[in-house]
Parts: sequence; structure tokens; C-alpha cells
Amino acid sequence: MTAARILVAKTSLDGHWRGINVVSRALRDGGFEVILAGMVTADTIARVAADEDVDLIGLNVGGRVEVVERILDTLAEHGVKTPVFAGGTIPHYAVEKLEKRGVRCFPPGSSLDDIVACARELTGTVA
Repeated sequence: MTAARILVAKTSLDGHWRGINVVSRALRDGGFEVILAGMVTADTIARVAADEDVDLIGLNVGGRVEVVERILDTLAEHGVKTPVFAGGTIPHYAVEKLEKRGVRCFPPGSSLDDIVACARELTGTVA
């Protein structure tokens, strides 16, 4: 059985890479194949998600939720129906907004175990 594939990307030009790297490693150690795209545009996220046939998209939010909403709109325009989860600096008011759009959110302080468990749930994989 092949590992579920997760595309992980940054959504804004903040200079912080520690969180995305730590989460990517936790996902990899959890048995997932991680495609770390880095800082890319919404169109690139949609194209890579389709080209790489990913099972899940992880977005690192740098506080600008409107960028995540634009990414969700772009995914829909490209016909990408892959589940999305997001972590990082997500203001409390934005968590509800994103969850209404089907995005599972992990603000600062979320446990890596919870993130990996959510990835398993969203991809239908087991430990």
C-alpha cells in the first residue's frame, strides 16, 4: 500500500519556516509522503495538487486568511476537490470562517499528534 500524499505550502510571505518544517516532518514520520512546496501562489498549489495527485493539502497560514480563501476558490475553479487543513497564525475569528468552508484548522499550540490524526482521518489512512 502506498502512503497518502500531502501537499504542504505556505500561504504568505512571512519568513517563518520552523512550523511548516516541524509539521512536515511529523507527517512524514506519521507515514505520509510529504510534498513541501514552500511559498507558492494559489494557481501553483492547485496545479501541484492535481499533477501530484495528492490526498490532502496542508496550508501554513501567516495570518492572512483572505489568501487562504483565495486558494480555496482557486482549487474549486480548477476542479480540485482534495481536502484541506490549515495551521499557523489563524486568528480566532477566522477559524470559524475557514471551518465553514470545510477546512480543519490548527492554530498555534495545536499538538502534532492531533495534526497527524486529522491527516489520517482526512485521507482515510490508519497508523
